[in-house]
Amino acid sequence: MLVLGAESDQVLSKSDQRLNSALNALYGGMNGGGGKKRRGSLSRSAPKVSRWLGDIREFFPSSVVQVVQRDAFERLGLKEMLMEPEFLAALEADVHLVADLVSLRSVMPEKTIDTARQVIKKVVDELMERLERKTSEAVRGALNKSKRSFRPRFNDIDWHRTIHANLRHYQHEHRTIVPEKLVGFMRQQRRIVDLDEVILCVDQSGSMATSVVYSSIFAAVMASIPAVKTRLVCFDTAILDLTEDLEDPVSVLFGVQLGGGTDINQAVAYCENLIDQPSKTHLILITDLCEGGDGNALKTRIAHLIRQGVNVITLLALSDEGKPFYDAEMAADFAAIGSPVFACTPDQFPDLMATALKREDVLSWAADQDIQAVRPEDERM
Repeated sequence: MLVLGAESDQVLSKSDQRLNSALNALYGGMNGGGGKKRRGSLSRSAPKVSRWLGDIREFFPSSVVQVVQRDAFERLGLKEMLMEPEFLAALEADVHLVADLVSLRSVMPEKTIDTARQVIKKVVDELMERLERKTSEAVRGALNKSKRSFRPRFNDIDWHRTIHANLRHYQHEHRTIVPEKLVGFMRQQRRIVDLDEVILCVDQSGSMATSVVYSSIFAAVMASIPAVKTRLVCFDTAILDLTEDLEDPVSVLFGVQLGGGTDINQAVAYCENLIDQPSKTHLILITDLCEGGDGNALKTRIAHLIRQGVNVITLLALSDEGKPFYDAEMAADFAAIGSPVFACTPDQFPDLMATALKREDVLSWAADQDIQAVRPEDERM
């Protein structure tokens, strides 16, 4: 029996205490004396709101979450908080906050959605600034790093070697180097059909919220690189192909529907139909592998793709958080099939993509990064 209330913490587990606190913050409780209702509060702390929303998504199915979120808007004034300029100015660039705002979108009034877009754009811009250059350099370098050019295009300039080659041209009065010789990567003239293709297939169920945000940003960055074709497919029990929206990461995030069930097999089947050249395709499946559809069909499909030459990499999470929750049995089966299975941080992802595009050993790369990959079941016994 679950006993909830202000005086019940001593008889509850830590998990149930978090549930009790989450419900108390919104609906209040009965004080021990006269049965008078006590009003809950989330205060005006953005991190506290974020944690509360995360707890709600963890403890309840999406249908209940939407009801609770709607109540929070009405009872706790979250709408008013988001509409206040001083509240927006105090927000930190936090991927969890973006996930929360995207999750709340369906219960927001139109004016609040406009404000939420501003907040999301602020966070996305800061994340893009942090991640864009490293991703672009890693991907371009992976595709053709062996040849040098002394007449490179601007985007292909190797700035480290260019500066080193022009140190003697340092201008003291201007405190800068005037490069007379540019060093860059040789750009291959490649037809569209010869391009490597990356398909990011991302689980948008509630537990994968921060992974969806980071995946959308990386997809937008890679879509801007002419040397590689990039697709973004998000799924729960439905499938959203957001490839056409990649020029605007904010629009991509507003197209995401966080929550719901999970049908990985259906999503992989959709991606399979997009593949024209298996040997040039890299399928990055980002999911906790908690399959709600046909698990055996999923494993058969993944095995077939690998046999065809598709580079299938399974990321259990793309986030800054610790060890993610995932289906250990399914993960071990994927590893046995031949798909590397592990989680990585956003800072590691560009190097992962470079390794994948060069068709190098992804598991060796993971070991060098101190990333613990999932092993097949028979290797663990």
